[in-house]
Amino acid sequence: MENTKSKNIAYWAVTGFLCFGMLLGGSGQLYRASFNVEGIVHLGFPVYVLTIIGLWKILAVVAILIPKYLLLKEWAYAGLFFLLSGGVVSHFASGDGIVEALPIFMFTCLTVISWYLRPAHRRLIPLNSKTKR
Repeated sequence: MENTKSKNIAYWAVTGFLCFGMLLGGSGQLYRASFNVEGIVHLGFPVYVLTIIGLWKILAVVAILIPKYLLLKEWAYAGLFFLLSGGVVSHFASGDGIVEALPIFMFTCLTVISWYLRPAHRRLIPLNSKTKR
């Protein structure tokens, strides 16, 4: 019982930090904050990409936090993983070092950890279910 409670607390702590970061980042991208514009141009992407990325992040947070809609949650986690891991690769491809890519890598890790720790009622297929084949 205690293990489940600890795991649930860890899930909400990690997910809260992830969602807070994605909401802040997504909002800054939607409003085209100057550091976001400079960053996206440095990476070689057009500025309009900020709108797409910002909207995806905010929609993913909504999908992760609302109850039910389990398949939507899976897609949201997958989308965040691809978006953020692509950001890490983009930093390296543009000549940036680990220092510039580290914050995005950390959010990529938070995405995976949140996905892994999610409670059974937030999973498409619960961990302990036995499927017949």
